[in-house]
Order: sequence, then C-alpha cells, then structure tokens
Amino acid sequence: MSAADRDIDLQAIDAQHMAQAIAQARNAEALGEVPVGAVVVKDGQIIATGYNHPIGAHDPTLHAEIVALRNAARALGNYRLPGCELYVTLEPCAMCAGAMMHARIARVVYGAADPKTGACGSVLDLFAQEKLNHHTAVAGGVMAEECGILLKEFFAARRLAARGKRQAVVAETEASANTLIEPDPRVPPMES
Repeated sequence: MSAADRDIDLQAIDAQHMAQAIAQARNAEALGEVPVGAVVVKDGQIIATGYNHPIGAHDPTLHAEIVALRNAARALGNYRLPGCELYVTLEPCAMCAGAMMHARIARVVYGAADPKTGACGSVLDLFAQEKLNHHTAVAGGVMAEECGILLKEFFAARRLAARGKRQAVVAETEASANTLIEPDPRVPPMES
C-alpha cells in the first residue's frame, strides 16, 4: 500500500470517528449545552464516548473530552490510555489537553479550531511543549466545516433567544409605562 493510499484510508477512518463525535455533540445540544462531543478509539474501535454537560451537572470539568477519557479509563481499567486516540469536535482547551497528556493519549484529532481557548495551536500549543514528558500527535480540521456549523448554529439560536427575551422585557416595560394609573381616592391630591 502506498503512502497516498494510507493517507486516504486514515482520512476515511478519521471522518468515520469524527461523525460519531458529532453524534455525541448533538446529545449535548439536546440538553442545551455547548455541542461538543468526543470518542476514544483503541485498535480501530470506539471504546468510550462523551459530550459536554458542565452546566446541567454544575461541574466545570465535564467537557466532552474529560467525560470520554473517564469512560475509557473505566473501560480499560487503567488511568493510562496508551495506544488510544481521542476524536473531538472542537479543539481542546488547556484543561482537556493536560488530561490527554496525563492519560498518555497517542493521538488527538479535532474538528473545528477554537480561536478563544484552543490549546492545540490556536491560542497555545501544549502538545508542542518539549519540556513536558509526554507528546501526543495532533491532527486538526477533520470535518471542521460540519463541526463549526454545529457550534455556529447553536450560538446563533442562543443569541436569537436572548434577543427575543430582551425584546419581550422592553415591550412589557413600555406597556407598563403607557398604562394610566388611576389616582387612589383615599390619597389627597398633591398641591403645587
């Protein structure tokens, strides 16, 4: 098999696993959480999944990647996950990248870049720090458009809902201001 054929096979495998991560992201979206999903793969098989739910669970660590890592560690009976790959729809943050390094993830594959908190090159690149004792291979941009659209649509819907709430409050305030208040007959009128 040529190098080009291996690259095509890897691209197809990456797309297949990313599609499963996207399905996990839709679980988060259904809960009103930021739609990010992740899967952990070992020997070509998905062994664990996860999706964002920090808001509903009141736990800032429940990013999709952390949930998937915890589930994979339980499945393998080991907190180290050598030989595993993690697929996630959004570039990991520093917390998640650190957890992946501690778990000894061999390869991280992400969809959309995160220009605000991305720790795989967008804001900083934790995996490129030579002083750290574990180095993980990183591939970004896999199904980036699909992953990005999912996030953009989620945040657009959120902004639209917030705008609708603001408009309702303004309309209610205006209606209240335009309502004539009848004077209370028990209160004498003020003299000027």
